[in-house]
Order: sequence, then structure tokens, then C-alpha cells
Amino acid sequence: MPSLDPKLIRNFCIIAHIDHGKSTLADRMLQKTGVVDQRVMRDQYLDRMEIERERGITIKSQAVCLPWTSRGTRYTLNLIDTPGHVDFSYEVSRSLAACEGAVLLVDSAQGIEAQTLANLYLAMENDLDIIPVLNKIDLPAAQPDKYAEELAHLIGGSPDDCLRVSGKTGEGVEALLDAIVGRITPPGGDSSAPARALIFDSVYDTYRGVVTYVRVVDGHLAARQRIAMMSTKASHELLEIGVISPEPVATAGLGVGEVGYLITGVKDVRQSRVGDTVTGQDRPATIPLAGYRDPKPMVFSGLYPMDGSDYPALRDALDKLKLNDAALSYEPETSVALGFGFRCGFLGLLHLEIIRERLEREFGLDIISTAPNVVYTVTMEDGTEHNVTNPSEFPEGKVSAVREPIVRATILTPAEFTGAVMELCQQRRGVMLGMDYLSPDRLEMRYTLPLAEIVFDFFDQLKSKTRGYASLDYDPAGIQEADLVKVDILLQGEPVDAFSAIVHKEKAYSYGVMMVGRLRKLIPRQQFEVPIQAAIGSRVIARENVRALRKDVLAKCYGGDITRKRKLLEKQKEGKKRMKSIGRVEIPQEAFIAALVSEPDPKK
Repeated sequence: MPSLDPKLIRNFCIIAHIDHGKSTLADRMLQKTGVVDQRVMRDQYLDRMEIERERGITIKSQAVCLPWTSRGTRYTLNLIDTPGHVDFSYEVSRSLAACEGAVLLVDSAQGIEAQTLANLYLAMENDLDIIPVLNKIDLPAAQPDKYAEELAHLIGGSPDDCLRVSGKTGEGVEALLDAIVGRITPPGGDSSAPARALIFDSVYDTYRGVVTYVRVVDGHLAARQRIAMMSTKASHELLEIGVISPEPVATAGLGVGEVGYLITGVKDVRQSRVGDTVTGQDRPATIPLAGYRDPKPMVFSGLYPMDGSDYPALRDALDKLKLNDAALSYEPETSVALGFGFRCGFLGLLHLEIIRERLEREFGLDIISTAPNVVYTVTMEDGTEHNVTNPSEFPEGKVSAVREPIVRATILTPAEFTGAVMELCQQRRGVMLGMDYLSPDRLEMRYTLPLAEIVFDFFDQLKSKTRGYASLDYDPAGIQEADLVKVDILLQGEPVDAFSAIVHKEKAYSYGVMMVGRLRKLIPRQQFEVPIQAAIGSRVIARENVRALRKDVLAKCYGGDITRKRKLLEKQKEGKKRMKSIGRVEIPQEAFIAALVSEPDPKK
């Protein structure tokens, strides 16, 4: 069966800031092109995960094939709906590599935001044709003329080039589909060359094994053909090949420029890597496609099963999630307090929260996650270097320098909140790089900030100080030396590894006071007094005591001589002293969990 003419194919994605209406616009496109029956249509049709629908955010890119007739010619439009949150920018970068064009969507009531800029720069790096579109023009607060000027200034061209649509009412969607056909370049590629297809996503299906999503660049792939993965050298038979429209539809094959799925029946999740090149085994290509840069984890957290016997199940669950989310990285680790688990790397706090929630919902696991932290580089006085991903790995001895990762942050805010944002960034050890006015009342500020300062609640603080109007985007910017110390928590003079932390010298005291105060409430009272101390090296900076439980030894004395009472009290005191010298403090698992776990923010 002959493949589609590449000139009649358009591959595009929708990029925007979170909540600017990507999924709603995709819904209208599905309706206008008739690929979804009105009976089964629902809002945010392409958001398949329960968490996506609950939170109203897109987490996974979704591909869908749309037929569209423009000026009497029938075209095939391959749409890839992308996430908008900064933590899922890796999903966006993979989607862009599979497209020739991008619809840059901006909310006409809110204007350009930080993630809009970040995604626009990603699209420009990939040399994509960009169609600027203003969404939500039906809102009373919409200012399409004002933001059309901003968009034209940003990407060049005239404000008249900006299309105006309403994802809610469907106004302007037909004109947008026509513009996609007219303004986006058809895919290039050699149909007679050996087959080469780029894997841009994959999912695990319990019954069918690994389902791989590909974009064919050269040649042709057909059902029942034997294919090979160029990086893993694994070879399989193609059991099924097809397009997503928006449910999977089997076809005879895929040609140049087409986007679809492959099923080989393979159950081993490691054999289908995102970014790998698929080729035919009988006539293989020699040069693989460029693929993707590996994402760099920004935030690290330990994930441990509540029940130690769930460790193998957690490993399998992470393997399957890694297939579905290539930005997740993990390696086994053990903790004195929590047993066997995994040290996982995430792109941000929302990413960590979503992975934790998916492990609990999709795989039925009870998970403990430790407080998020970053990787430090410690140089000792003898010149040796150590990478520290966990405070318990901090080396003993004389430290000559500690370096921490820094990020380059872009903050977009209304001009009235400039002072509040500057104050917040200075509190978090930020250094200003510059600021520009995008319009008289909107400002772009650029800072370098230590990553450790923004992984906790920086975004929440930024939102609360700007009444929710500011937006944040950040990129890794290397490492820098900082005045950091390790704070140890001691129980009865013995350090407890699980509670140590690496903090800036200025914040060490407040961390120590907070931690010993929290532990005083969590550790049950013993038969003897238990001192809880926070120390930097051998210097104690904070202390609390858990008071001893005391039996009332004077209960049987009603009246009588005071010396009799004193004798009983002295005897008790001696016993307590002896007990303290030989007694050990047993810390219950609940206390470890309550002190270590990063509580999910109820506001999110």
C-alpha cells in the first residue's frame, strides 16, 4: 500500500504556558476535524491520566492524527499536545523534535509568561515555523490588540499575523487549521532511503507490552517487517503499526513524515529507549538520528516503600514509569532509618509530586519520600573531591570548599511587584543579571539563584508575593562555591545520619532549632532524660530535652520524716543515672517518617 504523500502532511505541536488553553484548543480541533464522535467527546480529551484530569494540567505529550480539507485538498495534520509546566519541559523538547511547526498559544487576558518564552526559544532552536495565536478572546478581560503587539515584537512580524481564537467557543479554529496547512513546511525526507524513525515516546501496556510512538523521517515501515533499534541493537517483529486518531488505528505501514505507533509485543521495558532510532533489519540505516540530550535531574529525593517487602515491586514500577517518563532517573540506595529504597532525580518539585502520586495510584504502593535536596561537590584540604547527593555522604575531615548547583531564573511579573520579587530573590541568595520591560506594566527579571534555595517553596512564595501573577522558568547555570555546612542532629550525643542536612551557614541555626523542636515532639519519653542537639562539627548550636518518665516513688509515703522521702528520691536518681549510661533511645519509624518526609503542599 503506498504511503501518504509527504507534501500533504503537517506535523505541529501546541506550546504555551500552563493554563493558557492548549488542551481545550486541542478538543476543538478534534471536533472540527471529526475524529472524535460527539457522543464520546469530553473536556481535555487528550489528558488520559486521572491525575491530569483532577489537577487540570497536562503531564504527558499526546499525539493525534487529524484529517483536514483545505481549498479542496485533503491533508493529514499530526498534532502533539504538550505540557506547559516548567517541570515537564523535557516532554516539550521531545515533541518539538518530531515536528516542523509550532502553534505558540498565548492567553489574551494574561499575555506572555515565563514558560511561553522558554518554549518559544526551544522552538526557535529547532528551526520550527511558528504560528502566533491569541486564545480566550471571548473573555471580558481579553486584550488581544495589546498582546498581539507584544507577540509581534517578540518573534518579529506584524500584529496582524497573530491569529485570534477561542478554544471554548470554537471561534477562529477553522482559520487556524487552514493557517497550519499554509504556514508550516511539509516534512522532508527520502522515501527511497533505508527506514529511519525517531522514538519520541513510549508507554507500557499490561496486555500488549511496550507501545512505541515514532515519527518516520526516511523510508517506510510496514506491518510484519523485522525492525532493529540502533542503540540497543535489539531486533523485533512489528506485530502492529498504525496511527493515533485519537484512539489507535492499525494501518499497513507508515511513510516519510508520518507519526504513529509500533507494537512488537516486547515486555522488557529497557529495550525501547526514547530518542533511539528504529530501522529495518533487512535494509538497515547506518547513521542514527540525532535523538535527544539526556535531561539533567535538578532535585533529588529518596523514595522508600513503607513495607520493606515491596522493594521489588517499587523497582518494577519505576522501570515502567521511566519508559513513560524519560526524565526520571533513579539508583538503589539504603538508609539506616528507612531501609532499602531508591535515590531518584526529578526535574522539579511538581515532577517529584506527580511521580510519587502515580506510584501510589497506578501501582498501589505506599511510598515514603525524603525531603528534596541537590548535589554538592566537596573539595577536601588534601585535594580530593566528593559528589554528595545525600547529607550522610558528606565527608569527615577538613573541607577546603563546597560548591553547589546554580540556576539562571527568568521571572515575569507585573511592574508593581518588582520590589517584592527583588526582596524574595535577595533573601534566597540571588544575584540579579538584568531586567527588561516587555511593556509599560510587565517586567522580565533575570537572576542567578542557588538551586537548593528554590527547590522547596520559592515558587509558592513568588506566587503569594505577586498575587499569583508572576511566572518562573529556570535553566541550569553550572556550579559555584558557597559557605555551606553540614548540620548533624545528635541523640544522647550520638549522630543520627538520617536527620543531617547541608545548609548555608547563615541558616544553620534556624534549621537546628526547627529540627530539634520537631524531634522533641516526636520522640517518645524514655525512663531517662534524652538530650537532642544540633551541631556543626563539634559545636552544638541548639538543644532540647525529652523529659524522663518518672514513677511516683513517694506515693506510699503519707506523712513521716522528710529523710525517708529524700532516701527514696536519691535511690530513684541513681537508677536513672545508671539507666542513662546504658540505655539506648529507640526512635520509632513514625518519628523518622514525620521528620524526614517532605509533606505535599495542601495548596497545590
